[in-house]
Amino acid sequence: MHIAVVGGGINGLSSAWQLALAGHQVTLFERDGLMQATSSASSKLLHGGLRYLEQAEFRLVYEALQERRWWLKKAPKLTRRLAILYPFYTHTQRPRWQVKIGLWLYDKFAGRKGIGQHRWLTAEQTLRCSPQLKAEGLRGAYLFFDGQMDDHKLGLWMAEQCDKAGVIIKQHTEVQQINAQGGVLIAAGWQQFDRVINVAGPWSQQLLERSTITPKQKLDLVRGSHLLLPAMGRYGHMLEVPHEQRLIFVLPYQGHTLVGTTEVRQQLEQPIACSVQERDYLLNTYNHYFQPAKASIDILADFAGVRPLLAGSDNASRASREYQLNWQGKILTVSGGKWTTARALAKHVLQQIQQKVD
Repeated sequence: MHIAVVGGGINGLSSAWQLALAGHQVTLFERDGLMQATSSASSKLLHGGLRYLEQAEFRLVYEALQERRWWLKKAPKLTRRLAILYPFYTHTQRPRWQVKIGLWLYDKFAGRKGIGQHRWLTAEQTLRCSPQLKAEGLRGAYLFFDGQMDDHKLGLWMAEQCDKAGVIIKQHTEVQQINAQGGVLIAAGWQQFDRVINVAGPWSQQLLERSTITPKQKLDLVRGSHLLLPAMGRYGHMLEVPHEQRLIFVLPYQGHTLVGTTEVRQQLEQPIACSVQERDYLLNTYNHYFQPAKASIDILADFAGVRPLLAGSDNASRASREYQLNWQGKILTVSGGKWTTARALAKHVLQQIQQKVD
């Protein structure tokens, strides 16, 4: 079949690759350059999503942990294993037993594809790993492991796999409309395909509406912002935001320290940029745990991206990171998803295409 894939982020590229490997003729359309939007504004982690266990998203975490190992194995020059500390203070809101159960499940779900077992560190051991953590009230930390990546370069690596598999990639080619008969409208006019995969991320719902097609799955658009600070150490940190249930990461990344992320409701017409309030929020959380304190002048850079989450939760932090696939005629729309599970999502896309053929 001749299949159009709309969207050049990691989910679009992965879907195009899987479809091409299965023998389909695939054309991918991207309105800008590949990996220029949401997919290159992540927290740079290949992870199962430890905190999603609190929301009982067990299937997603299991799938992501299996996929984490695949990325680390297939692209070792662009990925690495990262040791992460979850410190406990006298004011930490989550009880130690709760996090212990979560980490035990995390290791169990990873199974033989695990990359290291978690363990408890005393306060003294924790400070040896991360000397800039504040010592007052520190009870110790759990040490666990996840994967880290250069999201932009890893996405371009996937684009190379697409090219090798025969995918025709058309960058800077905006899809203006699609229709249920397999039509795709670009500036040059309508083109006809056997199937259309709408995997435009935050813009997938907008594309349907612009095509006078009512979306089956509504999206919540949530902005996640990050800061880059001077280098601090080689361990990552998963930290509770003071007086909140939210967690943020403080991670070593390419010679700097990456701090993020926030979760702020976003509209597509609004600028996708880190706000002053978000900078203060992240900096204040950082300073709550580390010394010496950092000021605005210490911020080297910031960046933001918009995540398309499945609608239905009033709290953005608790919105599902699952994904859904919905058919409307010959259009298959992909909603939601997370970076680490892009290849697994793509396999589900292929399965849906094959079922339609059968």
